[in-house]
Amino acid sequence: MATMAFTHSNQSLLHPRSFAVKDDCFCLFEGTLENLASLRQEYGLSKCVNEVLFVIEAYRTFRDRAPYPACKMVGHLEGQFAFVIFDRGTKTVFTAADSNGKVPLYWGITADGCLSFSGDAELLKAACGKSLASFPQGCFYSSASGLRSYEYPKNKVMGIPTMDGEMCGTTFKVEHENISAPMV
Repeated sequence: MATMAFTHSNQSLLHPRSFAVKDDCFCLFEGTLENLASLRQEYGLSKCVNEVLFVIEAYRTFRDRAPYPACKMVGHLEGQFAFVIFDRGTKTVFTAADSNGKVPLYWGITADGCLSFSGDAELLKAACGKSLASFPQGCFYSSASGLRSYEYPKNKVMGIPTMDGEMCGTTFKVEHENISAPMV
């Protein structure tokens, strides 16, 4: 089971939020892609395709037709972004955040054991209590393959549990490279 919620409340003008559904792929996208025009051209998509529709199309292309791993798709994205895709057909969650962390994305485990994502740390605290952290920059997560770095796709991502007062969290490290996920 998956639940997605979307609002324009407290939306940044520089990082607009959008939601789209196409062929059983549900996507929440926040931010902008600086290279959207060239990506549309590369994928053969029309000029009316926005960021959220592009991310769905790119995800579906790599899922269905290409022998390339997902890190290739995310590695081509330039800009400030965070997104979550739920693929109802494969029951897969796929999410990523840009390498600079300009668009906030948090994740945690809810009281009933579900994985949860939000751009609002306070909202997620209400659902996850003490078990949440910033989503690591430059990484993607797939429920099929786990957390990976798209900047260093051959290197393993290691989670190191941390405690900050009463809050539980994790700092993520890519083999010899540090990806900080500060406590919220």
